[in-house]
Amino acid sequence: MELNIEIPRKISLAYGAACKGLCRELDLPQTAFDILMFLGNNPAYKTASEIVELRHIKANLISVHVERLVQEGYLIRRPSPTDRRKTELFCTEKALPVIRRGRQLQADFLEKVFADTDQETRRAFASLMRRIEENLDTILEGK
Repeated sequence: MELNIEIPRKISLAYGAACKGLCRELDLPQTAFDILMFLGNNPAYKTASEIVELRHIKANLISVHVERLVQEGYLIRRPSPTDRRKTELFCTEKALPVIRRGRQLQADFLEKVFADTDQETRRAFASLMRRIEENLDTILEGK
């Protein structure tokens, strides 16, 4: 099976282009916007190290942008109740309209990505992606 290695890069470039106008309007760098969206869309993940691991953004960039988001009132830091060495990040009320608009942007982007595909094809794609993820988990667990 031949896979096009350009697809992940093109998705990233197209998503960045889709975000450009909103980021400019909000006066937020793309990385800061990505951090807010990650925290807003994934409440189970609360630390900078989780953002680094899951979003593959360099730790120094996360640090700089988290500090900016805290200073501008979009995020607050709290000590982790389970690990005193960790600090958890939480979106503030000020971040909620940004996240709401970001979610709409993401929904619109997905509609464009899946343009001219029917619901059956979309469901099949989602099912295939879940199966691939399960298979990857199995590989990573060494089974």
